[in-house]
Amino acid sequence: MPAIRIYESALCCDTGVCGPDVDQSLVDVTADVRHLQGLGADIARHNLASEPTAFAEDETVRGFMHLVGSKGLPLTTVDGVTVTTGTYPSRGQLLALAGLGEAKAEPQSRPELGLSERSGGCCGGSTGCCQVPA
Repeated sequence: MPAIRIYESALCCDTGVCGPDVDQSLVDVTADVRHLQGLGADIARHNLASEPTAFAEDETVRGFMHLVGSKGLPLTTVDGVTVTTGTYPSRGQLLALAGLGEAKAEPQSRPELGLSERSGGCCGGSTGCCQVPA
């Protein structure tokens, strides 16, 4: 099973519910990691404040920190290969990375403009407003 590691900036807590403001991304990733662990996935989070040695021991993370620094965190790796930076993967992405499911693309809405190839509009036909006088 792939080893997923999430390296995070220095946080006072990993749940996102400390302090006056709740960080929803931390709440979500905490729930997602627990969900995957419950499914048997090899997934772990490392906080720069409480586990700096985890950052120093991993060559990929050490190189990332040297080039980008903590401003590029969170960093997610799978078997030592960087897969995301600057944002947490979604639950679907984590499931796919763990080999426990497929990442489903988020549905993208397409705005309906009400046009078709048949609609004449103001520029349709030979008498449309867009015609240049001869």
